[in-house]
Amino acid sequence: MNSFDALVSRLGLQLHPEGGWYREVQRSSIQVTRPDGEQRSAITTVLFLLNADDVSRWHCVHGGDEIWTFLGGAPLSLFQHPDGAKATDEDVLSADQPVGCVPAGVWMAARSQGEHSLVSCCVGPGFSFDDFEMLRDRVRSRWPMGIDEALL
Repeated sequence: MNSFDALVSRLGLQLHPEGGWYREVQRSSIQVTRPDGEQRSAITTVLFLLNADDVSRWHCVHGGDEIWTFLGGAPLSLFQHPDGAKATDEDVLSADQPVGCVPAGVWMAARSQGEHSLVSCCVGPGFSFDDFEMLRDRVRSRWPMGIDEALL
């Protein structure tokens, strides 16, 4: 078993639909009501791991802001592309800049800059797959302009 597989096993991670590996580690027992009337946990937290061959493919969490926190490994490129934007923004998360925020409704993708990157992702109001959309599942004519298709 290589070191990446050992890390996946030790952390109890499973494959994520967007790519990479994850495990939910916290789901608040406090419930909140979003402006659209939907009930969600106040916050959820996952561990998320990308290796050099993985990408977190373009996706959107429509129902909550997502805070990414760098925990270890190689720096991580976090890409954001709001609807209507003509260009993609890139933040590099590392020990020197450990936190990135993706507002609700913004398209995002990520890639490790090395062997692997470990982050935590907190979503508030809490994450639900009901609020999750993969860009590849959208009709191409509804894709944001200028999106980097290498991250599909």
